[in-house]
Amino acid sequence: MLLPPFTPLEQAHSFLQDRGYAVLSPDALAKQAALSLDQLNTLKSYWNNLPRDPYLKDGGRYRFRRHASYTLRDSVLELVPHRAHWQSLDYNALHGGIERWFEPLQAELINNQNWQQLIIRITQLLSNITPSSTWFIEVHPFRIDTSDGIGRPTPEGAHRDGVDFVAVILVDRVGVKGGETRIFEAQGSVGLRFTLQESWSALLLNDAKMIHETTPIQPVSAHGHRDTLVVTFRRNGFQEPPHRQDQ
Repeated sequence: MLLPPFTPLEQAHSFLQDRGYAVLSPDALAKQAALSLDQLNTLKSYWNNLPRDPYLKDGGRYRFRRHASYTLRDSVLELVPHRAHWQSLDYNALHGGIERWFEPLQAELINNQNWQQLIIRITQLLSNITPSSTWFIEVHPFRIDTSDGIGRPTPEGAHRDGVDFVAVILVDRVGVKGGETRIFEAQGSVGLRFTLQESWSALLLNDAKMIHETTPIQPVSAHGHRDTLVVTFRRNGFQEPPHRQDQ
């Protein structure tokens, strides 16, 4: 496995701005969040109760997830009424164009101060690059398991998400091999590949500049899983399905 090319926290701003990505070590993410790794680790248990994703078009049963949407204004994080996750076919050729209603986050997680602080502090880092009076944020806790022999973190393949920034945070990795992260310039030839191995290591992406994917995982012995938190950040509202022409 190729080790991640960690970005010093003080250089994350310039890396995101100039190169389109930054890779934070667990210590760097904890410092940005103003939390200890022990405090972050208290969040791991919420990944043990994720419902199965009912929308996988490849027939797989390997993905479990929840979903929530927030706004952030003046450092105030506000949960918005539960809504569907929607992407256009331009950004997700496999699952785009449909409203996907995933189960909401657990109330205990929504009210968890460490959880809220993690989201707020990552957003503040991004605001230093692209200021916005309001950020529209979607959070996706994922578990990819290998009980059927293989799990696909990105069944849609290499893609962009149609947002301003994306954070992919490794929460846990248990009994699996594979899961290599690959990022590519959207308008160039430069690419990078590595494997996030440590809990709370994070990939931050400028979505306009970079395409990303993660290769399938396989069990090392009986079965295993890979837990991630994917957070997307958008300035101009949530992605919504187009209005019907007859309305």
